Amino acid sequence: MKRRHFLTVLGGAAASWPHGATAQQPAMPTVGFLRVTSREDSQNLVIAFRQGLRETGFVEGQNVAIEYRWADNQNDQLPALAEDLVRRRVAAIVGHSTAAFAAKAASTTMPVIFVVGNDPVRTGLVPNLNRPGGNVTGVTFATIDLATKRLGQLLDVVPKADLVGVLVDPNLPEHELEMQDAEAAAKRIGKRILAMKAATPAEFYPAFEKMVQADVGVLLVGASAFLTSQRHRLVVLTARYRIPASFSVREFALAGGLMSYGPSQTDAYRRAGVYTGRILKGEKPGDLPVEQATKFEFVLNMGTARALGLTVPSAVQLIADEIVE
Repeated sequence: MKRRHFLTVLGGAAASWPHGATAQQPAMPTVGFLRVTSREDSQNLVIAFRQGLRETGFVEGQNVAIEYRWADNQNDQLPALAEDLVRRRVAAIVGHSTAAFAAKAASTTMPVIFVVGNDPVRTGLVPNLNRPGGNVTGVTFATIDLATKRLGQLLDVVPKADLVGVLVDPNLPEHELEMQDAEAAAKRIGKRILAMKAATPAEFYPAFEKMVQADVGVLLVGASAFLTSQRHRLVVLTARYRIPASFSVREFALAGGLMSYGPSQTDAYRRAGVYTGRILKGEKPGDLPVEQATKFEFVLNMGTARALGLTVPSAVQLIADEIVE
């Protein structure tokens, strides 16, 4: 083939190539998804987050990528994982309370979207709910301030309980506030509390032994990603030691816990997905007000109540959003 003919053929072929082969396409944005738990434990939240992204026009693998980082319940790994996402220049980082703090510490400019069960102003994530400013915003479902409601529901079923056990995750920045709220709720109705902390599964057993020795009547289990990831172990322990317990999210009741009351975690992650999509489209996190949960769920496990020998008043059953048999 002569050189001139070869160039003509090559030029015609190039004209027929897809546009992406001759012009650089805009890079697909990447979002960092950071949690202290394992991948297996968080699939329902991932699905909800993807749904929120889809509502704003983003589909994973088509026009957005997601980099997942799992600390496998090792809180001390979160800073390094957050820094890795920053080095990879992701468009935003999404995470729960401790993950959001790690992301915020890793960058003052990269957007951070949190999903937390506390007041983010009180814990220092943002200075203002309506206009957070800076690079951080998100969704709060305020599980800490629900101690009064949760304790009341427990005592409707176990009215003679005098000593209230409280189990919290000390890795949470707000765990002291969580214990204070529980103590205030108990004090208002003349009850005492026994507060305990557990940062690892190995600390659960001594805590439950202590509760049994002290004759704890009912138990409030705090809200945290770690404790939720350990829900099967905690449910088994409450059954073994026969301690009626209230949990903060429905996943516990579905796993066999007596009852749960709190906002929907999946709905919160869906809304975080919506916020992430809006930020990918150009909105600034500091201009997006912190959203507050509006969907609350009271889930009652009647099978567990019967196993514990408890009679649940019909009035309590009637107000349950979901009953597990």
